[in-house]
Amino acid sequence: METVLELRNLKKRYPKFCLKDVSFQVKQGEIMGFIGRNGAGKTTTLKSILNLVHPDGGEIRFFGLDFLQHESEIKQRLGYAAGGTSYYPRKKIRDVAAMTREFYGNWDEEVYRNYLARFSLDEDKRLIDLSEGMKVKFHLALALSHHAELLILDEPTSGLDPVSREELLEIFLDTAEQGVAILFSTHITQDLEKCADAITYIRDGRLAASMPAEEFRDAYRIVEDSPALTAEQQALVLGRCREKSGGTLLISRKDAEAFPDRELRTADLETIIVHLEKGVAL
Repeated sequence: METVLELRNLKKRYPKFCLKDVSFQVKQGEIMGFIGRNGAGKTTTLKSILNLVHPDGGEIRFFGLDFLQHESEIKQRLGYAAGGTSYYPRKKIRDVAAMTREFYGNWDEEVYRNYLARFSLDEDKRLIDLSEGMKVKFHLALALSHHAELLILDEPTSGLDPVSREELLEIFLDTAEQGVAILFSTHITQDLEKCADAITYIRDGRLAASMPAEEFRDAYRIVEDSPALTAEQQALVLGRCREKSGGTLLISRKDAEAFPDRELRTADLETIIVHLEKGVAL
């Protein structure tokens, strides 16, 4: 598959935060889940990718092209949507669409009309009058109507009810099947369980992992935090979480043989991330 987005050693320094050497790739037709706790650097990375902030180092390439040298051309091929964000909130949908249409040489009015019908969007409504889910659908309609080849989504399902989230995830899956790549930043890891092909995990401004989702999940195991650990076992624990019934430990699958006295379980993304973020301290 063609590489649609490539980051190499991306850096951005602020007085109290530093993004350090973040590197990953997104392939054509792939849904990449971009995860990490609040403040880990997800938004800084996305803003750097879109040139909304200027990186202090590293390289960003879209479709094999250097972003800074081909920014105008590349932005014609990108779509962006964010949860909880609306530009021109008091404008009607038709007016926002008319303004957006002027920016894209490959705008497809027929495709736009099809998405309006599919998403049940009323052009006479103002953005401020739409639900959060409908706002995201409208921004997706705009992005897909100029045949975007890469969608960059920043917390698009944040604040949505479960049914609206499920509807959007189905849209993402349909879009990816058409060959569109999606970089999907979220803290709702349950959404990624349903749609992500790959996971990029950022922690304290550094890349912790970037790999296929199934490979990421399979790299860890959960064991019970009882009975007491040996010194050898304690050194292998990656994270510990308390529960009313006792607690659980996260270990690497490659270290499973060191825990012959305990039942090993696979874990979902949320369980893995929570354990990793909490570390081993009680």
